[in-house]
Amino acid sequence: MIELYKPQIEDLWFREKMLCDEQTMSYNHAYGGTISFPKEKWESWYNRWILEPENRRFYRYIRENDTFLGEVAYRYDEERRIYIADVIIYAPYRGNGYGRQGLLQLCEAAKCNGVCTLFDDIAIDNPSVMLFHKCGFAEVLRTSEYVLLKKEL
Repeated sequence: MIELYKPQIEDLWFREKMLCDEQTMSYNHAYGGTISFPKEKWESWYNRWILEPENRRFYRYIRENDTFLGEVAYRYDEERRIYIADVIIYAPYRGNGYGRQGLLQLCEAAKCNGVCTLFDDIAIDNPSVMLFHKCGFAEVLRTSEYVLLKKEL
């Protein structure tokens, strides 16, 4: 069974590894693909997302038996005034149900933190739209670029 794990700053090597992995980040091709996350950025990112989330950010690794499998997060989008979910499963672990389990646990954590509704905007060609549907998210908007999904918690 998986758990949501609050990473320590020294655990951010895994986030760096995922974000620079082409296969893992292939879903992000419309937005540039891989993302640079060098060690020099870890401390400021960690302070903002883990130490001082101000109930506007939540971030956890998905872990099973001390193996990091991916990450889940949500953040408050000031412009749209909504909470946006995020799930990334490291490519070697995809297809094993970790995304579904992680997303459901993220929804539960958000609810416990007082978030009433979660959204996600997913690129139109990203197969994870099906994952969100299976976890109770409903489509509220479709453009030529993305699908906006919503779930009441």
